[in-house]
Amino acid sequence: MAAALTASTLLAEHRPTLDRALEAIRTRAYWSPHPEHPKAYGEEHGSLDAAAGRAAFDALLGTRLDLGQPGTDDWVGDEVSPYGIELGVRYPHADLDVLLPAMRAGQRAWRDAGPEQRALVCLEILKRISARTHEFAHAVMHTSGQAFLMAFQAGGPHAQDRALEAVAYAYAEQVRVPEAAEWTKPQGKRDPLRLTKRFTPVPRGIALVIGCNTFPTWNGYPGLFASLATGNAVLVKPHPRAVLPLALTVRIAREVLAEAGFDPALVALAAERPGEGIAKTLATRPEIRIIDYTGSTAFGDWLEANARQAQVFTEKAGVNTVVVESTDDYRGMLANLAFSLSLYSGQMCTTPQNLLIPRAGIGTDQGPRSYDEVVADLAGAVDALLGDDTRANALLGAIVNPDVKARLEAAAGLGEVALASRAVPNPDFPGATVRTPLIVRLDGAEPDDRAACLSECFGPVSFAVAVDSAAHALELLRRGIREQGAMTVGAYTTDAEFERAVEEVCLEEAAQLSLNLTGGVYVNQTAAFSDFHGSGGNPAANATLTDAAFVANRFRMIEVRREA
Repeated sequence: MAAALTASTLLAEHRPTLDRALEAIRTRAYWSPHPEHPKAYGEEHGSLDAAAGRAAFDALLGTRLDLGQPGTDDWVGDEVSPYGIELGVRYPHADLDVLLPAMRAGQRAWRDAGPEQRALVCLEILKRISARTHEFAHAVMHTSGQAFLMAFQAGGPHAQDRALEAVAYAYAEQVRVPEAAEWTKPQGKRDPLRLTKRFTPVPRGIALVIGCNTFPTWNGYPGLFASLATGNAVLVKPHPRAVLPLALTVRIAREVLAEAGFDPALVALAAERPGEGIAKTLATRPEIRIIDYTGSTAFGDWLEANARQAQVFTEKAGVNTVVVESTDDYRGMLANLAFSLSLYSGQMCTTPQNLLIPRAGIGTDQGPRSYDEVVADLAGAVDALLGDDTRANALLGAIVNPDVKARLEAAAGLGEVALASRAVPNPDFPGATVRTPLIVRLDGAEPDDRAACLSECFGPVSFAVAVDSAAHALELLRRGIREQGAMTVGAYTTDAEFERAVEEVCLEEAAQLSLNLTGGVYVNQTAAFSDFHGSGGNPAANATLTDAAFVANRFRMIEVRREA
């Protein structure tokens, strides 16, 4: 049967988008081909509208999602939404000794297709995912606990942007070397030496994507598409509580690959039985040559130490810090911080945990503010933001799992509570656990308090840490980045010298810094094609989304030379 997607149709439709993405990563200017607003999707745009997307999601509940992949020996799945809904979707469980050889079988043709063709197939996959953004939004919402609009944006267009960014970087690195070269070396009076050389980017092997519970698509797509675009087969091992969004992604990828004339086994799903824990088994199999992982530091460290046959990319955990030294927009600073602490109940790897505030107070455009006043005013800003339950539910989403709830409850005993966490009822989903942020006062001069703030407490927990001076704040900031890592750092200051000092700490310790954010950009948000997510230079992550290093080691350049 002839392929439904020809090389020429893919080129005509997707090459302009690829070129625009290449330009975006060069200039770092704003660009996105994926609309953020739900009303931008509908039949007139060739995509599912809100009603059709919800209907598509509802139709999945209680069904068996057959991907048609080799080696299926069972059906598994027991996802329960953080909003209290049992999804009831069953997924194929794989016999790895059958599935992995089948995945390797298609790599030769995929390798030979070349960087451009692979990139264009990846863009077709993304186009079809984008057309079903409303369906994906519900799948992300009911596996991660994100509120709907956040699930729509972060799980949809923002994740798709990160995927396209990875494809663009992958393409750029593969074509940096020419396909062929004529090599001539003069030999004086003798005839010159002449060789014809061909250079082929060759995949490492099968790539394993180990998904996370909180951002299954946003964190999963960069590695998935970077590996696929560089010629590797990709096995997706989702988090057991967040299988559906990645299973839908795998199904679409397999459909596109088949229509383009490639083996659909190049992309497959590895769902697991309850308690099976197949990630360790997969990670150390010789067939697995690349691993992308987002999750706990403990397992990330284990992967880096034990998956020696693979190139391992990890995003683990860190202690994110905001230094508050002074501000010329006190109200804007409080509003910005309140939103940053509240978004998705603090269940983001970029959410600030430590707020370092001089105990002598700070200078502001409204006059001096003592440490006590700053903490009280911030607590008031969070209360004002989340005082209405409808608005609170739209920002907070639901607590993703019982571990986060347990950490939140335990954190209240670490110090004096400046802002208590309250339960927010959700009338649409009575089974949801919704909590507002907790702010705890700590003293940065006390050893026990320093130990508490220098440990990660993932979830809606922040520490207002009193420090002796701005220099003391920099000392704690540096120590936190160096020992625990940080995905983000923020600072507020009107002092140029202190600003340079904060910047120097972040340059030396390799942490991404945001200065004096008071408007609609927040420290815990990053934009594809422009912002780097993580640095790869501190313990929080060994890779960056996305730079050349994230893609370049997923393939090797192999040379064949002949005498001309």
